[in-house]
Amino acid sequence: MPGALSRRLCRRLPVRQVLCLVPPLLVAVVAVRHRSVLAQGFGHLAEARWPWLLAAAGVTCLTWVAAACTRQGAVVERLPRRRLLAAQFAAGAANHLLPTGLGASAVNLRFMTVCGVPLARSSAALALYLLAGSVGRVALLGALLLAFPGALRLGALLPEGFLGPLLLAGAAAPAVAAGVLAPAPRVRAAVASFLRTALGEARSVHARPARALALWGGALAFPALQAAGLALVGRALELPVPAAHLAVAYLAATVAVAPVPAPGGIGSVEAALVVALVAAGGPVALSTAVVLAYRIITVWLPLPPGALTLAALVRLKVI
Repeated sequence: MPGALSRRLCRRLPVRQVLCLVPPLLVAVVAVRHRSVLAQGFGHLAEARWPWLLAAAGVTCLTWVAAACTRQGAVVERLPRRRLLAAQFAAGAANHLLPTGLGASAVNLRFMTVCGVPLARSSAALALYLLAGSVGRVALLGALLLAFPGALRLGALLPEGFLGPLLLAGAAAPAVAAGVLAPAPRVRAAVASFLRTALGEARSVHARPARALALWGGALAFPALQAAGLALVGRALELPVPAAHLAVAYLAATVAVAPVPAPGGIGSVEAALVVALVAAGGPVALSTAVVLAYRIITVWLPLPPGALTLAALVRLKVI
């Protein structure tokens, strides 16, 4: 009897309807687990100057536009603009519910395949997007460090003697990966096939100036807008650190914690940002307040509507 009852329930509840309930439920679970952080963040928001906070919220909204531009620039086919923008908003919520960007990648991969892009080319476009995003963030950080060399005291960010082994480990990573793949012919063949597809997609995209501009312009605009949001929140709470130094601190912190497999960087990003702001010259207590308020605006406030948008897109079969 129990087995027959469960089968009847499964027939009455289609899988797509069940999936629509998953994002809001996950948001509720994450919010309950981090309720103390949320309470502190909202407390700091109440003490801040609202015009600057509204400006930070507006800049946060522009990050989804930048992400949509980059996604469009990574694929030759023209994607529907409104659905693409809605998918980026939903992907932001999914990104904070699954580790290491898996949520956003899954949403966008599904979106492109529904739009008619073959799976192999959708995967190649996704890889191109991730590469452009990483290059854009690191390039922007390098440019700001050259322009403002005293923005960060690296000695305050890294223990003494730690930078050398860190660079050595980064340089050795490709060799280790090659050593792991060498004994696996099937894996090598699959990787070679994917690389051929990805290189072909990259050539096709860069053969169109509009696509290349959207790809690299969005890849630079996205981290710049995120850094600007942090600078505006710092201004709202009167953090005594120049805006350019806040931008350097933000980019350095996010680059440093990028490999950490935490959903949306929750926990790791906050810790790295506090350390970076202190290294930029901010007081510890006020830097913590700025980080909590910034994460409330950029993560927690968009999370419930983003989850509802994700559920709606699943229900409408957009993804």
